[in-house]
Amino acid sequence: MTRSRHSWLTLIAPLCLGILLLLGWFLTTAGGRIPSYRLPTPMEVARELWDGLVVYADFWPYIAVTLSEALGGALLGFLVAVPSAILIYRSKIASAATLPFLGATQAIPAIALAPLLVVWVGFSMTGKVILCAIMVFFPILVSSVVGFRHLDQEVLSAAHMDGAGSLARLVNIEIPLALPNILAGVRNGFTLSVTGAVVGEMVMGGTYLGLGALLTAQVEALNTARLIAIVLILALIATTLYTLVSIVERRWSNLTITQPQGETR
Repeated sequence: MTRSRHSWLTLIAPLCLGILLLLGWFLTTAGGRIPSYRLPTPMEVARELWDGLVVYADFWPYIAVTLSEALGGALLGFLVAVPSAILIYRSKIASAATLPFLGATQAIPAIALAPLLVVWVGFSMTGKVILCAIMVFFPILVSSVVGFRHLDQEVLSAAHMDGAGSLARLVNIEIPLALPNILAGVRNGFTLSVTGAVVGEMVMGGTYLGLGALLTAQVEALNTARLIAIVLILALIATTLYTLVSIVERRWSNLTITQPQGETR
């Protein structure tokens, strides 16, 4: 009953908040008290969404480009971050050499790296994918290192006493135990990859135009309703990625909780 009530609360509470925000938006813009170019009504934004997604369907090519950049960068960042975390965890030399720089590298704003990537790789999708990968890399790396460093040492010692080799311990014990932390980093990192794609499109330009380029065009045209519609699409993409990783994370947590009970039986 408690778990069922909690699941209902996680659905109803955001829905109620969303309705309240929408109602406040509607009341604020009702009667034309605020010019449309400053804050359009919810109906105007809904019309832009309908036209861009259904009637003219001109949003979809931009969505496809942004998604390709974000997912490509997220995958690249993940494939580099997790082995790097394992190296830092396993090697005292790597740990001592890299950890002092992690805080400083996270403080570098992504928009400052975009011009450098333009110089290095040009106005191409590759630069935007690399920018997304950089933004994804550090949250996954830091969270994974924390997960590995907080493993149960008694479990690791028992596995070592049983004769398990270094690779076997890593694959069968260390990675599964650290996976909740790794997935937490993936959850935050994949969301940031959307931000990286948009920043890259707005700063780096290029032939392939995504939602970031479309946002810039709406600012120049002073089409605020369409601008808000694009922002909502970006928020939906980021929320979807966040939710998908959260589902995997939750299922893995449930699996690790129920598995010991099965073993005792």
